[in-house]
Amino acid sequence: MSMLIKTTVVLSVLIVATAFNTVLASSLSPPPKDSIVTVMKRVADWQWREIETKGWRNDPKDWTSGAMYAGMIAWARVAKDDLYWQKLLEVGNKNEWKIGKRRHFADDYCVGQMYAQLYKKYKNPLYIADFKSLADTLAVIPHKDSLLWVNNVHLREWAWCDALFMGPPALGYLTDATGDPKYLELACKLWWKTSDYLYNKDQHLFFRDSRYFTQKEKNGKAVFWSRGNGWVMGGMVSLLSIMPANYPDRNQFIMQFKQMADRISGLQQPDGTWHASLLDPGSYPSKETSGTAFYCYVFAWGINHKLLSYDKYYPVVEKAWKALISSVHPDGELGYVQPQGAAPEKVTADDTEVYGVGAFLLAGTEMLKLENSSQ
Repeated sequence: MSMLIKTTVVLSVLIVATAFNTVLASSLSPPPKDSIVTVMKRVADWQWREIETKGWRNDPKDWTSGAMYAGMIAWARVAKDDLYWQKLLEVGNKNEWKIGKRRHFADDYCVGQMYAQLYKKYKNPLYIADFKSLADTLAVIPHKDSLLWVNNVHLREWAWCDALFMGPPALGYLTDATGDPKYLELACKLWWKTSDYLYNKDQHLFFRDSRYFTQKEKNGKAVFWSRGNGWVMGGMVSLLSIMPANYPDRNQFIMQFKQMADRISGLQQPDGTWHASLLDPGSYPSKETSGTAFYCYVFAWGINHKLLSYDKYYPVVEKAWKALISSVHPDGELGYVQPQGAAPEKVTADDTEVYGVGAFLLAGTEMLKLENSSQ
């Protein structure tokens, strides 16, 4: 073999080896800091394109949409592009700044979270006029009904754990926007009413509603739904975010937050996610991104606000975030989002929903703060 051929072969081998090592290193190394913003933008843009080209899956005043807006507002704050604020304003205008028709149903005033936050930014009274009218009514009507899941109790009371994301943050943000303390006071009062009924003090987890007090999973353990408890912790963080440091209920919220964080962090699966059933992950072996995104969000928030130990919880959120971004399709669609429901269900890579996107963007925002603070 001539020297020229030998040299060519050696160079070819070196080039292939270098390329292989580069790919291997990139797959093992942590993603660059700006990749958090990059993937958030890809997910947010995919969701807006879906809405603009295919229409809304559900009413834009629906709770599913309200949960998406929570994440879109968080994204708008870090995106440095007024386009995303304008998209939210367009939604408000489309809704005529109204809440849903079932006015005392927390799902139907979840959208008030967006209205109150946009009012704080733009100071247009129209944005909160309808929601404030409802909130003023909630503040004076009696709340004495049992939370037993009968007679459509959910249409007037926070009788299911998801409601703690839908209702309390909307009222809390209204206090934050207007300065009127009565809405936050009501949110706290009704939170503890629901907590006293649905929070299992031994497990430090919430039952979804009273129908699940005695139900069991296939492995014989109680039914504690991942996204359901994610809703709770997401709602708790929203309240803590706007609650004054000396607020009477704050320490009680922090205690419950830490209890749940300690319990739930220990239920993370080897793949970095929490499966649909917290205590029976084997019966729901696929990862599930809506619950996982909420936990990534609230634990990262807890670290950022010095409520949770960095050493204990950073490995948890790091694994969760890696699992989340691995669930994003190349076009930006977020997969493995459990469909609408009230209990653990099967999920696939092609399942997506707007509330999963909202939770993902909330998680990304806190991960970005966490990564920036560690630089």
